[in-house]
Amino acid sequence: MGFKKGASRKQIILFPESVDEYVTPDNPVRFIDVFVEQLDLKELGFERAEPEIEGRPAFDPRDLLRLFIYGYMNRICSSRKLERETRRNVEVMWLIGKVEPGFRTISDFRKDNTKALKNVFRQFTMLCKRMGLFGGELIAIDGSKFKAVNSREKNYNQKKLKKLIALTDERIDQYLREMKEADEVEGEAEMKGRPSADELNQKIEELKKRKGHLEEIKKTLEESGETQISLTDPDARLMKTRQGTRVCYNAQIAVDSKHKLIATTDVSNDRTDQGQLSGVALEAKQTLGVEKLEAITDRGYYNNDEVKKCEDAGITTYMDKPRAPNKNGKFTRDEFIYDASRDVYKCPAGQELVYVSKEKARGLMHYATKACSSCAVKKKCTNSINGRTIKRLVNEASLERTVRRARDNPEKMKLRKELAEHPFGTIKSAMNQGSFLLKGLSKVTGEFSLTALAYNMKRAINIVGVKKMMEAMG
Repeated sequence: MGFKKGASRKQIILFPESVDEYVTPDNPVRFIDVFVEQLDLKELGFERAEPEIEGRPAFDPRDLLRLFIYGYMNRICSSRKLERETRRNVEVMWLIGKVEPGFRTISDFRKDNTKALKNVFRQFTMLCKRMGLFGGELIAIDGSKFKAVNSREKNYNQKKLKKLIALTDERIDQYLREMKEADEVEGEAEMKGRPSADELNQKIEELKKRKGHLEEIKKTLEESGETQISLTDPDARLMKTRQGTRVCYNAQIAVDSKHKLIATTDVSNDRTDQGQLSGVALEAKQTLGVEKLEAITDRGYYNNDEVKKCEDAGITTYMDKPRAPNKNGKFTRDEFIYDASRDVYKCPAGQELVYVSKEKARGLMHYATKACSSCAVKKKCTNSINGRTIKRLVNEASLERTVRRARDNPEKMKLRKELAEHPFGTIKSAMNQGSFLLKGLSKVTGEFSLTALAYNMKRAINIVGVKKMMEAMG
């Protein structure tokens, strides 16, 4: 029977009369076109939003924005790859009218408009809100590390610099010893296979230059007051990830529970999530336009001040408590039960620890008891001659309430993983955007807004379809 055969390359065929006939009515590019067209680019903060009166005509920023949205929705983020698509991709030709900007023009547009890109993300969020795609009742907040444009070799801390300087000194000393040995050797036979004095001297000079460079980096690090420094992207930091230690940024999202759409985003260079909760939660509440909001997070956000800020803003948090390690086999703080009505702690032996003092600077209250000296289980509790002291934060009641809610509502904590980890999985795996292309915290923040916009747009189109999305634009 044979195989199916295609048409001959030399066969004359009649193509459709217009590019529009290649794009189906339900193609997402039709919505991208309409969405960008109704945006006020000047108000959103785009540079060169209006054409110049004189000089050579520039590319329309609307076309470049359309190109980037399409690219991020279709796993094409590189400016060089986007340039290639303008010459071979029929959808892109339709979307931007067959203009062909160079990769530098494409790249500069993204770098110069990072703040405006965040505003575009907000505009689409408002559209989804008007369409009822956000529930506005429950959000899940989570963070994930995204690789920066900076290798580990170009990242330094004090320990690494000290080690590298010491190794450089050792190599210099080694070459100096070899030079001394070379001076003492007589005859070409004995010098065979060994570097000459000139070669050794050249290597020493190179090592001295490297040492000077490391000393400059060390001085810059000390003056900055930071714990580490990155040379390629100064704002990036070395962080622990599942793939090992990498130079990254910490991306944050708040995901609405109704359709797993991202309500707000943020990016920081903090290595942990402890200080990120209130900023993301309050922005999500403002974006959703609600009076009250519930937020579920994991243990990584466990921070008294952050939880208190959320509570004061009408945001009810659900967060379990990190497990305290029991390294020395003694009673952990969790085994001391606090009685809020009487403001006392009860120890495992049944004794009461009462309030004795307060550290105003750190906001800590100290609780102790005189019964420790005669306690039968003192060795399991403390080695201090003054007995066991429990420290309590002034606003720790907020943390206790959020932990109690989390443990009383295990179904919500289970929901957290489904909500918050789903977008990150899609972005990193399906959309292939697990690393940033721009440098600097402000630019990376804008780039991540573009990623979140592409994720939300793809998801919204999957939920309601292109036709309804276009109808919603009016």
